[in-house]
Amino acid sequence: MPRIISVGTTVPENIIDQEQTMQFVRQLYTGKVENLPSLLQVFVNGEINKRHFAKTIDWYQEKHSFSEQNNAFIEAAVDLSVQAIQNCLHANSLERNIAFSEIDAIFMISTTGISTPSLDAHIMNRLPFHRHTKRIPIWGLGCAGGAAGLSRAYEYCRAFPHAKVVVVAVELCSLTFQLDDISKRNIVGTSLFADGAASVLVGGDEVHYTDITSRPLPNIIDTQSTLLENSIDVMGWDVKDSGLHVIFSKSIPEIVGNWLEPEVLHLLDKNHLSKANIAHFIAHPGGRKVITAYEEALYLPHEIMEHSLHILKEYGNMSSPTVLFVLERFMNDVIRQGEHGIIAALGPGFSSELLLVRWE
Repeated sequence: MPRIISVGTTVPENIIDQEQTMQFVRQLYTGKVENLPSLLQVFVNGEINKRHFAKTIDWYQEKHSFSEQNNAFIEAAVDLSVQAIQNCLHANSLERNIAFSEIDAIFMISTTGISTPSLDAHIMNRLPFHRHTKRIPIWGLGCAGGAAGLSRAYEYCRAFPHAKVVVVAVELCSLTFQLDDISKRNIVGTSLFADGAASVLVGGDEVHYTDITSRPLPNIIDTQSTLLENSIDVMGWDVKDSGLHVIFSKSIPEIVGNWLEPEVLHLLDKNHLSKANIAHFIAHPGGRKVITAYEEALYLPHEIMEHSLHILKEYGNMSSPTVLFVLERFMNDVIRQGEHGIIAALGPGFSSELLLVRWE
């Protein structure tokens, strides 16, 4: 089975703690937003300590056109992606650095900006990939994008078992901030979303692993993509002249609670496993309420979500790369051969992406 070999992550240098962001919102919207003191509790209840943004906080106090936001997105997204790929292919866990020329394909995941040529073309002009490297840009999957990218890489490596591919997920959620949007959803989004990039190296069955690493690696056993019917308005973007306005339904934790368990059980049943076989749950931390919904829906012990909660506290919700940040922490753990895990992320559609993995 295709396997996950290494993970590299990176974030912008600008660090803004949650108290500072809350005061920023208080200053902007006092007298403009009804029940603002009550709404500001989302900054406290979300259990986020700090986040990383592409720009300093002064930038967000001024109005910016869609084109200004998007140009800033392309510039920062390319820089962060380049660094994440380098960190992935030169990871400390590898016995040797992986050459860029060894990579057969790039799966490029993003949702928070638009670029044609796609971001992977910009990246290939910065890093010495082979000029015949295949480019597979995937746009619009939001928070599910990181897990979906792994699923598509798994399928590629099953078709081409000699292949090594990289999945690159990058989001600049902060650049979508709308200064004049006084809706509750904009304030909730401002309390939660952040910027970052991650890259994952995936290899097929016929890759020579002995000179790459001697550690047990998560083999991808199976994947499952699911779309919930008639749920278009749960999560996504409302595209307006001023840019991307967040759609973020308060029903998301409830949907997770009611919908996720049957999907997980279906994946496990297909592979003749039960929840008792799952030792590790590598989940995208959409927010504190979503983590709680995972725990309650799947009857998970609190400690199994420790890595997801840590990433939420230290980085916030970076959309598609976030689950890959969680995966990186699992890759740094000592995990016994034969143990199973599930990689899970939810996104617009409303949809879920699940991967069943086993360390070998």
